[in-house]
Amino acid sequence: MSWIIITALIISGLFVGFINTLAGGGTIISLSLFMFLGLPPAVANGTNRVAVVFQTLTSSFGFRKQKALDLHKATILGIPTVIGSIIGTWIAIDINARAFEIILAISMIIMLFFVIYKPARWLKGKENLINQKPTFMLLFVFFLIGIYGGLIYVGVGYYLIAAAVLGAGFDLIRANAVKVWVVLLYVPFTLLIFMWHGQVNYKYGLIHAIGNIAGAWLATKYAIHWGVNFIRWLLVVFVIVTVIQTFGFYDFKASVFQMMKSISDV
Repeated sequence: MSWIIITALIISGLFVGFINTLAGGGTIISLSLFMFLGLPPAVANGTNRVAVVFQTLTSSFGFRKQKALDLHKATILGIPTVIGSIIGTWIAIDINARAFEIILAISMIIMLFFVIYKPARWLKGKENLINQKPTFMLLFVFFLIGIYGGLIYVGVGYYLIAAAVLGAGFDLIRANAVKVWVVLLYVPFTLLIFMWHGQVNYKYGLIHAIGNIAGAWLATKYAIHWGVNFIRWLLVVFVIVTVIQTFGFYDFKASVFQMMKSISDV
């Protein structure tokens, strides 16, 4: 493995860990990089879960240390998510590569709408809901999010934040804490399924995890002081690039590959 690949895995992991912890959607960087490096979509999907385990473990510890994580309620919300994620992962194992890309692109378009259109409306906390027990409908929503998270994972953070804010009444910071804990609960199960089917590149995943840990630590350290607005616009760029690439309007991967090849030849 060349130093360029190792550097790319660590640096991208830093951004992914930071973005996923502070907001969501950063995994698009991971999947794009893994597929660019030659991994099939299913293997890229499985390999990504390695870094996510370390990332969410780090961020959960950080949020818990800052007393921003409601562990009890987050765990209750995590149970149906775990069940849904197992179902979604079994679907992901056998999904057609092109179907995976199309689902990813459609998901990115939906996420783009949420990111751009009046985010304050769905990120505003509802204090009156915090002390209430989760309703059956809310648990069902987390179950559906779990299916999506097991299937693709990209953008699941935004859906979890929206559900935690709109359905459970958490503010943005505490919703982020709930999000990372719920992901930490379900991702190990999905990772085991991918491992069982031989769809994990451990070398890429563990190197990528180094950056993820650093990014997650930085995000939890500064989450209270930094807003998510600049992350929101950064995600807009990533989402648009992914949609353009997936539907074949422009081949960004080929351009990046040529640039990396030029650097390695120097």
